[in-house]
Amino acid sequence: MRAMRIERYGGPEVASIVDAPMPLASPGMVLVRVAASGINFMDIGTRQGRYENSRTYQVALPCTLGMEGAGEVVEVGAGVTRVRPGDRVAWCLSWGSYAEFAAVPENLLARLPDGIAFQQAAAAMFQGATAHYLVHDVARLKDGDTCLVHAASGSIGQIITQMGRNRGARVFATASTQQKRAVVASRGADAVWGYEDFDQRARDATDGAGVDVVFDSVGLTTLRSSMRCTRRRGLVINYGSVSGPVTDLDPLELGESGSLFLTRPRLGDHMTTAAEVQMRADAIFGGILNGWLRIDIAGTYALESVHEALDALESRRMIGKPVLLL
Repeated sequence: MRAMRIERYGGPEVASIVDAPMPLASPGMVLVRVAASGINFMDIGTRQGRYENSRTYQVALPCTLGMEGAGEVVEVGAGVTRVRPGDRVAWCLSWGSYAEFAAVPENLLARLPDGIAFQQAAAAMFQGATAHYLVHDVARLKDGDTCLVHAASGSIGQIITQMGRNRGARVFATASTQQKRAVVASRGADAVWGYEDFDQRARDATDGAGVDVVFDSVGLTTLRSSMRCTRRRGLVINYGSVSGPVTDLDPLELGESGSLFLTRPRLGDHMTTAAEVQMRADAIFGGILNGWLRIDIAGTYALESVHEALDALESRRMIGKPVLLL
């Protein structure tokens, strides 16, 4: 089968398209014919070696890139009972989807409802599940809450914005360009700002109190300002570090900022059972089918052109979700 693999860590040059052996449907595993694969920041991180020593995401060399996909079950391994050949499925956090076939653990697979195409599923599974656990499990947004979403034109930011509104929260957002801010406004944000003085704008919008929750995927350049615009005893969720990691934070700063709570969660700890995976998938795909959740596909790519999409993601030029078609 054709696959994009890496033998060492580095830039785009370390990833090559090869003829790879077919993966096996070993016990507990499911062999899937991949129809579409999501293209994600995590694929860049995998290529660069960011997860080499990760306890949450254990990815070892050599490996096939791609950690999100959708397709049709071809074969099931011993002990697999939830799916069978012919089932339509989607998954994330299982590496190997930049290939024509992938072996996926049964507990990470979600069955697709009628009306959700493979391409849509591959665009929605990872970002949708991430937004779902952040909004429902970590922030626990409810009617009347206020939140600020950074990088809100990104795939996860757009979904958080829509989920927050669907929960009845007031959603403020940031984005770096006018084009991106227009996209976020179209997703229902109550106000969208640039990054200049966003902390003061958020305070002004909440009569000086600050927002209940900040969703911060930017990191280094925003985190302390995020703390300044959060209400007393509020919550700052740092779930990414696009601008770089914060390595010099003294916990005392949380106290000085109003006895804040700061968390750095990961999706892997919120997708631990098959029931949890299916529950999040059902919520995402149900939102799409019911019309309140919109997830745009920014473009479709072949294996030979994946690097174009990854470059656009890394340089923050991508609006929406790119998808690889196999």
